[in-house]
Amino acid sequence: MVNRTDRLYAIVEQLRAAAPGRRSAAELAARYEVSVRTIERDLDALKQAGVPIYADVGRHGGYTLDKAMSLPPLNFTPAEAVAVAIAVGRVDGTPFARVARSAVHKIVTAMSARDVSAAQHLARRVRLLDHPADERSPVPALIQDAISDRQVLRLTYLDRDGARTERDVEPVSFATVRGKHWYLLGRCRLRGGPRAFRLDRIVEAVPTGEPSPANSPEDFTLHTCDLVDRTPALSRN
Repeated sequence: MVNRTDRLYAIVEQLRAAAPGRRSAAELAARYEVSVRTIERDLDALKQAGVPIYADVGRHGGYTLDKAMSLPPLNFTPAEAVAVAIAVGRVDGTPFARVARSAVHKIVTAMSARDVSAAQHLARRVRLLDHPADERSPVPALIQDAISDRQVLRLTYLDRDGARTERDVEPVSFATVRGKHWYLLGRCRLRGGPRAFRLDRIVEAVPTGEPSPANSPEDFTLHTCDLVDRTPALSRN
């Protein structure tokens, strides 16, 4: 009987090979010499990790993998996996920290137990000498979704003097200068023009459910957008 990590990888490959056909939990349980309940827990874990597995109920039902939403085996070496993990660690504090960690988790899930062990052994011998970033709020993730879905956001924003404003914004893109500060660029409906909001000063971002117009990203840069907190007068506009 194989260990769980190898079994998870093997289940994905079984479903990939069978797609668009199905494999029942009983078939998988017999193949890997475990109980049906164990297979069901494995499938739940894979789905939570983002593997596109779907279940059909009924007498002839089973589990299938959406090939269109998955990649063939990538075969990362232990050193490659550590290199990716180090690079991902550098995006902490950016709008992409959450999805970057998810990407590393998917890479590790697809690796064999032997390679995972080797990667962990190498990672323990890597020291990053800067301080780890503080855990970020879910605000950047909400903004990322709003940009992708083209949805108007209602922002609560604090300027550098502590003045709080609330405004509806048509989000367009993210921007940064050498990674020092990240900004949301968009059209501020309160002021009727392009504005740049520092992400670490956004207290709350709430999707309004209203579709955002198709603003061109080329028209929204840190050079064309007024910084909301550039001056005390502008920060209260």
